Amino acid sequence: MSILTGAASDDRRIERARLLILAWLSSTVITGLLMPAVGLFREPRPLWVALGSVGIVCFATAQAGLFHAVVMRSARGVPRRWAVAFTAASALSIVLVGPAAAGTWQSWAWIGAAIVGSLPVVLRVAWSVVGALAVCVCGAIIAAVVNGDVAHMLAVVVFVGAGIALINMSALWLWNLIADAHAGREAVAALAVSEERLRFAREVHDILGHSLSVIALKAELLDRRSADSPERAKEPAEIRALASSALEEMRMAVAGYRHVPLAEEIDALRRVLEASGVDCTVRIDADPTTAPAAFGPIAREAVTNVLRHSRASWCEIAVRGDEDGIELMVRNDGVTDQPLGHDPSSGGIDGIRDRLRDIGGTVSIDASGDVFELRAYSGSRA
Repeated sequence: MSILTGAASDDRRIERARLLILAWLSSTVITGLLMPAVGLFREPRPLWVALGSVGIVCFATAQAGLFHAVVMRSARGVPRRWAVAFTAASALSIVLVGPAAAGTWQSWAWIGAAIVGSLPVVLRVAWSVVGALAVCVCGAIIAAVVNGDVAHMLAVVVFVGAGIALINMSALWLWNLIADAHAGREAVAALAVSEERLRFAREVHDILGHSLSVIALKAELLDRRSADSPERAKEPAEIRALASSALEEMRMAVAGYRHVPLAEEIDALRRVLEASGVDCTVRIDADPTTAPAAFGPIAREAVTNVLRHSRASWCEIAVRGDEDGIELMVRNDGVTDQPLGHDPSSGGIDGIRDRLRDIGGTVSIDASGDVFELRAYSGSRA
């Protein structure tokens, strides 16, 4: 009950944080909506008032939808449809809002500032700078065409846009930090549950397995002593059969607990890496259920090494297979002098290498440049 209550409390906190970030970002949307609208009150031509209103509303809607999609999305990145809508609304605003209040109010300058402030949400920093320069060029052209003040136009676009960009980047940085921390707690909890399942399975196997084995052995000895009496031998034989059946069923049940599916193991490791700021790519080109049980501890040991002893910025986990066998590969760009094998829960790479050797597998480790690579093979090609 406490676990469920804690999970529900975490969900409520993350939702409250999401709403706070959306409210934070909405302040820049309101700026991009109200400030250009000032020009509409100074525009004497009804047609341009109507067209300008359409352009401002379309842009504000696209910007709000873009921010909402980024914050509500579970994975990082910008949904393509909202990026396209924002680009189209920005381009449309040049035609519809640019001529409004020409010479009396820099209507489009505020939309240009909003565009500059939103670019870091859509693009990387380098491309955001390129986009900001393009917006400045558009602003200068608009001011020149409508006989506006080019310097005033550029000042609003650059300085107000930089302020809006700082606000938006701060909000998104905080949200990504919160989301990563939440994802990290979920991933660590999932791994903790898996470890507890393994511990429970070992204890059940050690306690009940020993007792049932002794019962079966005693029944077998009693059966041998009662061989001259069929009536007396019947009950020991039944006891032995029941004990053997219970022992086999217990081992089958425990086997399900002791072996965490490789796909689940890799997914939990991916979430831990991403929550730690490491970009993780997972490629599974073979049936993970056919991989040996040792592949899970190997992947966990390699990822533990990445988190503890390196400064990796990316990590790749791949499972490949062919007619010769199956391969697990873990690569990252954090070469370290620290040896593998420090995770007591997995027994270290040396112990795993021995387990793989028993089934005809091998583990190879290679460091080239700043790339560290671990490969585990199982099959004839090993």
